Amino acid sequence: MFYSHLKGHVEALLFACGEPLPAARLAEILEIPVEQLVLLIAEMTQEMTGENRGVTIIEVAGGYQMCTKPELMPIVEKLAGVQETRLSSAAMETLSIVAFRQPITKQEIENIRGVKVDKVLVTLLDRGLINEVGRKEALGRPILYGTTNDFLKCFGLKSLQDLPDLSDFAIPEQLES
Repeated sequence: MFYSHLKGHVEALLFACGEPLPAARLAEILEIPVEQLVLLIAEMTQEMTGENRGVTIIEVAGGYQMCTKPELMPIVEKLAGVQETRLSSAAMETLSIVAFRQPITKQEIENIRGVKVDKVLVTLLDRGLINEVGRKEALGRPILYGTTNDFLKCFGLKSLQDLPDLSDFAIPEQLES
């Protein structure tokens, strides 16, 4: 590939950034066409598939990010002393509703779940998985919630279009309205 000499540059930028870096921004920094950058990253990712490599490049949250290969996470967790924190079933249900129905109000979420979601919303907001995206044009102007880039990163999604199609699942009648 013509731009192979820039592989180290791409690695350095992705490593230094730590967050997903959009292809357009990477291409701008490296002064190469976006299409060539995408091909370069695809080649680099292929090279990183070997067993002797500990990192890879993933496309997530609208950009590229260098990350540890999933199969090596247990060893990295030992280094960091990381304890995995899981979301409760209630939080996962609420997060799923927000992801598929956004923008959505607290009242709409409660109507779907059939229970109060105040504490769950606070948890999801604190973890940065959802945020306030505006106000609904209705009586009282209730807050609208949507997912964040942290949600995309957490679930390894490039964009919301990567969510599964709800038509593939049996949906209770109350959700179909």
